[in-house]
Amino acid sequence: MAVHQNLVGQSSAFLETLERVSQVAPLSKPVLIIGERGTGKEMTVDRLHFLSSRWENVLVKLNCAALPETLLETELFGYEPGAFTGAGKRHAGRFERADGGTLFLDEIASMSLRLQEKLLRVVEYGEFERVGGDTTLAVDVRVIGAANVDLPAMAERGEFRADLLDRLSFDVITLPPLRFRRSDIPLLAEQFALGMTRELERTYFAGFSDSALEQMQSYAWPGNVRELKNVVERAVYRAGPDEQILTFEFNPFDSPWRPREAPSDNEEAVPPETAPEEPAETAETMPVEALPPDFKAHIQQYEQELLQRALEQNRYNQRQTARMLGLSYHQLRGYLKKYHFSGKQKPPHRAGGG
Repeated sequence: MAVHQNLVGQSSAFLETLERVSQVAPLSKPVLIIGERGTGKEMTVDRLHFLSSRWENVLVKLNCAALPETLLETELFGYEPGAFTGAGKRHAGRFERADGGTLFLDEIASMSLRLQEKLLRVVEYGEFERVGGDTTLAVDVRVIGAANVDLPAMAERGEFRADLLDRLSFDVITLPPLRFRRSDIPLLAEQFALGMTRELERTYFAGFSDSALEQMQSYAWPGNVRELKNVVERAVYRAGPDEQILTFEFNPFDSPWRPREAPSDNEEAVPPETAPEEPAETAETMPVEALPPDFKAHIQQYEQELLQRALEQNRYNQRQTARMLGLSYHQLRGYLKKYHFSGKQKPPHRAGGG
């Protein structure tokens, strides 16, 4: 099993990626890291830097999508006093600060074509000017870019400079999604669970049930390792100190009270004149469903059956059952008390009021 800077795994896809990283790390050539969100691009950059000869020098990071074009330009290249309103003193950009080290440019595909042209010059010749200045500065910086999009396709459409792509792609490391690293899921989940246990200042983690492990293996993990970390840590902190993890809440937004957006203009209902015609229902054609003779007793019976099914599915763990039903623990206890139900026996049917 390979472990480095929170990079954990033993799958062949993961180990092959680590080998690629270790092979290119000692060089000072540009590298592109491609991967879906949550696959560990930033941790891969950390490994590239700390396995290189630049490891004693600075590693500077910048998310290109986090800033508008003008601010991104000044952050990359710096500016001279008076370059724009409010520029009272000289500002060193990220390239200057990364001199002798590594500069990581995340979300590089969001950079404008104009800034890409300036970036190409730095990558190619190691030279640039601060915004508002005419003095050429020389730096020795290794550039590592990252993206979660198809850069060659963007270059073909003219949305990304092909010459910059050629210069940055001395080597391209594409990170495998978690769905192609199934054997790594239990290892990662255990690491995240133990970390959350320590954060909660607990001394013991009871582990995952077989059904919980099956749920993790069958889930698609669109958010990859980052999503796995959130799901596992959420389950650990919601469980009791000595409770085994039996199930997971994969979507924390899943709630009957979740606010919903109103349909947009292009999602409006079909106008009556264009809607497909359907035969009108009359009193003779409408289906008639028998109604329960005692509404209150019918609702109570349904509640009891729902409680029984939920308890059985959660192996009579009341806290897990409450979470499944969207109730608080005390609300669930109130329902169990209402129906005089405890233990594993089927709740008694009560036809009368509560």
